[in-house]
Amino acid sequence: MATLLLDTNIVSFILKRHPLAARYLVHLGGHALAVSFMTEAEMYEGAVRAGWGIRRMTQLEALLRTCFTVPADSDLCRLWAWVRVQRRGRPIGAADAWIAASALRYGCDLVTHNPRDFQGIAGLTIITEAP
Repeated sequence: MATLLLDTNIVSFILKRHPLAARYLVHLGGHALAVSFMTEAEMYEGAVRAGWGIRRMTQLEALLRTCFTVPADSDLCRLWAWVRVQRRGRPIGAADAWIAASALRYGCDLVTHNPRDFQGIAGLTIITEAP
């Protein structure tokens, strides 16, 4: 069973039951799911900024428990640096570089609704429903 890495926007769509979530859920069946430590951090940041209560935080934590969280390690740090340098002609944000590096580290396809953020990264396969 292949593992798919979910970008932060996909986790958010699923958690909020956004109409776009259904378009992505069809891709996820039969796969193990993973998120980068960066996605987990971004989701918690959004929850804290929005002042989520215990119920919504519990829902977030339950969703995150269904995924393997890619931790930071030396190999991931080297890949992050490689992604940033590879994209120096078209800069990539630090958070997106961590997410891309996480997918590359474990050989996962990346599921995202923002494919342009990740274009031009050698070896990265993107799954998207974005127009």
